[in-house]
Amino acid sequence: MDWEDRLDAWELEIELNAQLDGSDWVTLDRAAASTGASRAALRSWYRSGQIPSRLVDGPHGPQRLVPLALVAARAEASPRLRHAAERQLADQAQLEILRHRVDQLELRLSALEQHQPDVQ
Repeated sequence: MDWEDRLDAWELEIELNAQLDGSDWVTLDRAAASTGASRAALRSWYRSGQIPSRLVDGPHGPQRLVPLALVAARAEASPRLRHAAERQLADQAQLEILRHRVDQLELRLSALEQHQPDVQ
């Protein structure tokens, strides 16, 4: 790849980013990262007409874009994704409970150590 090709690719990437700034249309990677839906699920959704999509020229060829708000709504309606999110929240809640218990135990241990005479 020569410098002219690389410069053209960068200009195309800058133009694409400018088009996407402030836009609801995002790349599949960004939609997947934002919603927790897999790229395979996103492909299935736009192929079956559940969400719209469009192709734009990207820095490495055509790039598929999807509207983030519609992807988020569709992901929220997905039982599999909802259960995964619920499991993750449950895991986070259990972790917070365990942290709280460890903090309480440390306080109790500290109090016991203060009341124990030094044994040497």
